[in-house]
Amino acid sequence: MIGLIQRVTQADVRVDGQIVGAIGRGILALIGVKRGDDTDAADRLLERLLSYRIFPDAQGRMNLSLRDVEGGGLLLVPQFTLAADTGKGTRAGFSTAADPAAARHLFTYLLERARATHVPVAAGLFGADMQVSLINDGPVTFWLDTPSSAA
Repeated sequence: MIGLIQRVTQADVRVDGQIVGAIGRGILALIGVKRGDDTDAADRLLERLLSYRIFPDAQGRMNLSLRDVEGGGLLLVPQFTLAADTGKGTRAGFSTAADPAAARHLFTYLLERARATHVPVAAGLFGADMQVSLINDGPVTFWLDTPSSAA
C-alpha cells in the first residue's frame, strides 16, 4: 500500500460541496492500494502513518510522530492514481492498482483500524469525486510504500 503523507496545519475533503472529513494539525494521507496488497500491508502502513516522525520537537527537529502530537488528526483519502504505472509514455496505466472491490475493502479496513487506535481520524469517500484542501506545514511531504506480503 502507498501513503503519500503531508504534514498539515489543517485539511478537509469535500464531496458535492459538503465537508465529509476534516482535521486541524496532523497528517493528510492519500492512500493508494496496489494489486496484491492485503490486511498485513494495511496494518504496516497504519503503523508507519502513526509513528513516522515528521513533527518538530522543541529543537525544531522532526522527532515527533502523530502519536506524540496532542490532538493530531489523521485524514485518510483514497486515491487510486497513486498505484498507477507511470514508468513509460505520457499516460498512466492502472494494471498495478488493485481492483475497485479489493481497494475499497482495504481502505475500509485501514480506516476502521485507524479509528480503533487513534483519535481524531477523518476520511474521504471511496470512489467519490473529492476536492481536497490543505495547508501543507513546511512543506513536509513523504511517500510511504508498504509492500504486500506477496511481494
